[in-house]
Amino acid sequence: MIRASSGNSAPRSKGLYHAFMKPSIPKGTRDFTPEQVYKRNYLFQTIKSVFVKYGYQPIETPVMENLSTLTGKYGEEGDRLLFKVLNNGDYLAEADEQALAARDVRRLTPSISKRGLRYDLTVPFARFVVMHLNELPMPFKRYQIQPVWRGDRPAKGRYQEFYQCDVDVVGSESLVYEAELVQIYDEVFTRLRLPVVIKVNNRKILAAIAEVAGVPDLLVDMTVAIDKLDKIGLEGVRREMQERGIPATAVEFIEQVLQARTLEDIENLLQGNPQGTTGIAELRALFSYLHEGPTAHAVVFDPTLARGLNYYTGCIFEVQATTAQMGSLGGGGRYDNLTGVFGLAGVPGVGVSFGAERIYDVLEELNLFPADASDQLKVLFVGFDAATHAYAFRCLTRLRAAGIASEIYPDPVKLKKQLKYANDRNIPFVAIAGETELQEGTIALKNMELGIQETMSIEALIEFFNH
Repeated sequence: MIRASSGNSAPRSKGLYHAFMKPSIPKGTRDFTPEQVYKRNYLFQTIKSVFVKYGYQPIETPVMENLSTLTGKYGEEGDRLLFKVLNNGDYLAEADEQALAARDVRRLTPSISKRGLRYDLTVPFARFVVMHLNELPMPFKRYQIQPVWRGDRPAKGRYQEFYQCDVDVVGSESLVYEAELVQIYDEVFTRLRLPVVIKVNNRKILAAIAEVAGVPDLLVDMTVAIDKLDKIGLEGVRREMQERGIPATAVEFIEQVLQARTLEDIENLLQGNPQGTTGIAELRALFSYLHEGPTAHAVVFDPTLARGLNYYTGCIFEVQATTAQMGSLGGGGRYDNLTGVFGLAGVPGVGVSFGAERIYDVLEELNLFPADASDQLKVLFVGFDAATHAYAFRCLTRLRAAGIASEIYPDPVKLKKQLKYANDRNIPFVAIAGETELQEGTIALKNMELGIQETMSIEALIEFFNH
């Protein structure tokens, strides 16, 4: 407590009297401890290594994009979840006064906010392609690992700030890339030892369903409702479609299609609809490619897979864990028309995304992170007095020069305290420098897990850790 004083003492800073602010972070965001960051780096590196293996190149785009770039690309719900950034300075100076007086947020926003945080990495990538077209070889294969922001209500596996790991190809209509993206999903989750099912569908099939049901103009309403099937169930989807103006007879047909399980079943229900026929043919071609290179995980056709984003035009994908209760771990699809909104028509594209945050949570829940994904520090040097501490520092310098992650306890205090620090950091070995080691030019290496100790030369110590 700060007490008032009397006499001629110096005045205290006004800041001392301010109430302490309780530290907090925005909802839907997280801090990460060192151990968590090590694990996240392991996850990102695993994904990145597969991207590189398949010939994809890295790019990065800004945290902020112009709102005109982002709006209208993710559907009605996506636009609502965009984080808008207020204009610099007096952002009300150019505000739409009528919209402000009427508290009309939709009309007001364009006049006070011209930028927004990116919602995903795909739309910024399409913008990137248009702006850098003359610099890119076609087809252009890119990967991107960066954070995105969405105003979702936070829940298990759902955050407002999270990383996406995207991989895309533009400049080709070949379905070999759809097959390649499925193989990438398969290999990443195999390396992570995480059992999943990879679901596929085609937006042309969904468009055909709407046409045969007699509601082609309500395709978006239908897919938005279907996309919520896992959250609200079939009854909830039925109710939402009716609320969106889809007639009962159409809803009944759509439900019948959603319960189909094979391409043959869908083919019969769609009665030769041209879009449906094309979508079914594309999926059969995809499965034909995958037959040539079998996958470790099941790849299944799922007519209920909708992917509510408006820009998909062909095959769509989604990955779900089979041994944990979690939403989608990844998804994507073909988006042949996306660059057209930026004035560049005729550039087909296809890509998928990994939901890194959810994958992390599932790996943690199932205890699938390898032991060496944690702290990479190999050894802690300790000394007993000024002379042995200096000798330990000299030895430490040689190990670091050899590329071995190592540390020294800052002071030659009691050994028990130094060993406790090693245990708290989960450092597997402690290099002890005592009087004998100083005189003989050796180190006593203690295995913290087994409790055994061995004396060796510095050269042998370096060889031990580099072996």
